[in-house]
Amino acid sequence: MKLYRYTTLLVLLVVGPLSLVAQEGTTLTFHKSHEAKKQNAPFSDAVQAGNLFFLAGQIGMDHSVREMATGGIKAETEQALLNIKAVLETHGMTLDNVVKCTVILSTMEDFRAFNEVYSQYMVKKPARTTFAAAGLALNAKIEIDVIAVK
Repeated sequence: MKLYRYTTLLVLLVVGPLSLVAQEGTTLTFHKSHEAKKQNAPFSDAVQAGNLFFLAGQIGMDHSVREMATGGIKAETEQALLNIKAVLETHGMTLDNVVKCTVILSTMEDFRAFNEVYSQYMVKKPARTTFAAAGLALNAKIEIDVIAVK
């Protein structure tokens, strides 16, 4: 009986929020990148479902020179947030429209330094999940994705 309850709860937790997004008649728009060099990427910078925008993860790459920011976790965090800000601006939003962040660090040892930079940009304090994982793209120290509401 307990297994049934946990399974039902899990289904509700996973499917419930998705049903809010994928209601009948909700238009999905897969937006191309605002950056010419990313037009043929195998993913969208942003996917819009009604007034929700799901942004692809951003690492600390300075897209103007196609190189990772130098200076460690703080520099990469700032660049990742600037990249997110640029995508949001393309769609008429700011960081204040962000309601959820997922942050992936290459090591939890960077948590405090990351948080110092993050808190300067995310002043509205959106909901957040932070964890560490080995093997981020281009040996990045951080990747951040967000959900925003317009």
